[in-house]
Amino acid sequence: MSLMITDECINCGACEPECPNGAISEGDGIYVINPELCTECAGFFEEEQCQAVCPVDCCVPDPSHPETEAQLLEKAKKLHPDKEITAESPSKFHKA
Repeated sequence: MSLMITDECINCGACEPECPNGAISEGDGIYVINPELCTECAGFFEEEQCQAVCPVDCCVPDPSHPETEAQLLEKAKKLHPDKEITAESPSKFHKA
């Protein structure tokens, strides 16, 4: 499931440069996440980087875009054909 940014966003911009997929951009008063580009950082990190840096915890799962780990990794592969992304790549599903 991709993430979304709630209206609690303070428009600080901390999240935008952290996204490995370029899914975050400045919207009208708050930042927004493009669900077609969001992989919940699967393939890159063991936690969502936007959530990790958000000072107000407004980066949350988007219930209108449910996706499995396999779907997220497949999306990451398509977005980054030059990077080797496998089922063993970092993702929140592999956290200890």
